[in-house]
Amino acid sequence: MNTPPAKTQWLPERLDVRSFAQASGQMSADAPLARFSRLVEELSETSRPEMLAGVQWHAEGSLRTDAQGAAPAVWLHLQAKAVVPLQCQRCLGPVDTALDIDRWFRFVADEATAEAQDDESEEDVLVLEPVMSLYDLLEDELLMSLPLVPMHETCPVPVVMQASDPGIGPEDGDHRAPHPFASLARLKK
Repeated sequence: MNTPPAKTQWLPERLDVRSFAQASGQMSADAPLARFSRLVEELSETSRPEMLAGVQWHAEGSLRTDAQGAAPAVWLHLQAKAVVPLQCQRCLGPVDTALDIDRWFRFVADEATAEAQDDESEEDVLVLEPVMSLYDLLEDELLMSLPLVPMHETCPVPVVMQASDPGIGPEDGDHRAPHPFASLARLKK
């Protein structure tokens, strides 16, 4: 009696990408936000990562040959979604920011090959390591997808802009610091 082969258990912390691609492996998970320490550092100061929704991700490996029929290359398709609270640069309150990742990675033998092919490729070209952390790659992609200047479309509180708000008069907003050498001028007399 033939028994079906046991399904391979893939570990995202220590993933053999070549074996994963050869097996056309797939993984999905909902990882807690606290797992991504560098991403947590970017969150609004008032947020608590353990209270937030996690990062939903899916990874799929495959082997593909190119048009010239060369040896099959190792590919990884990574998708992820998360909503993270960042600090609005206008009102300084938390702003929920959706992150959506859909990236393809092709793996090559060495760094020189990766550098030479990365500029002319639509996909990211990475060096094939014996074991890699899928979570580190995922965190890198999440960090790169953060907006440079997070802001609400419309802030939930009125924002006072001193430089352009006609509601602020010189007596309200003109609190200038004294000139640093003002006390020296008095000593000179």
